[in-house]
Amino acid sequence: MSSTQNVPAHTDIPQHIAVIMDGNGRWAKKRLMPRIMGHKKGLEMLEEMTANCSRMGVRYLTVFAFSTENWRRPLDEVNFLMGLFLQSLQKRVQKLHKNNLRLRVIGDRSRFAAEIVAGIEAAETLTANNTGLTLTIAADYGGRWDILQAVNQAIEAGEKQITEASILPYLSLGDAPEPDLFIRTGGETRISNFLLWQLAYTELYFTQVLWPDFDKTELTRAIESYQQRERRFGRTSEQLPIAEQRP
Repeated sequence: MSSTQNVPAHTDIPQHIAVIMDGNGRWAKKRLMPRIMGHKKGLEMLEEMTANCSRMGVRYLTVFAFSTENWRRPLDEVNFLMGLFLQSLQKRVQKLHKNNLRLRVIGDRSRFAAEIVAGIEAAETLTANNTGLTLTIAADYGGRWDILQAVNQAIEAGEKQITEASILPYLSLGDAPEPDLFIRTGGETRISNFLLWQLAYTELYFTQVLWPDFDKTELTRAIESYQQRERRFGRTSEQLPIAEQRP
């Protein structure tokens, strides 16, 4: 559903949370550790975040793990991140499956090693029929890439006119509700080419907390901030149902 075409249902607990997990390297640097230790700690926090969201009733969690621009980082860091990604797929997917969680990976897979692509496909297949929270990992992903590839797919499919309705099935998250809440840790206040189409009416939350420290308390703060927002989608406050109006 497009929030510019229809008004989504409102719930106190966001049904879809999108996260830029920023600050892993700085977390490690503050502790005089190599940057890679921050990425390892960040992966542990993602596992904790997934569990916390699931317990709270969140249905979709989408995280920005590796952007199309991250290939510009030092080669040794990129190689480490790729290895960590593969290791995570191999070691953690069974736990996700056991907990009835569904895993999806979105992004351009063409630059990934064959073993990483195989790991992604195996993990998605294993968890495809699970009915709990859907964890979506954006890897080699960019919002502009997402829109362009969707348009190209729509054209290839024979769409005569590109509209919101015609492009939606081809977007990476075309079968998921748009995010209700976007969180970026680490102090930066931009969305950095993440889910450009999908964040049109998402509530934005920025925090100085570095990702490896973003625990359940910090998640609760973000959700409490979300609960204080009026989600008007172009309407006036007076048009909202009484339950959604803020003092």
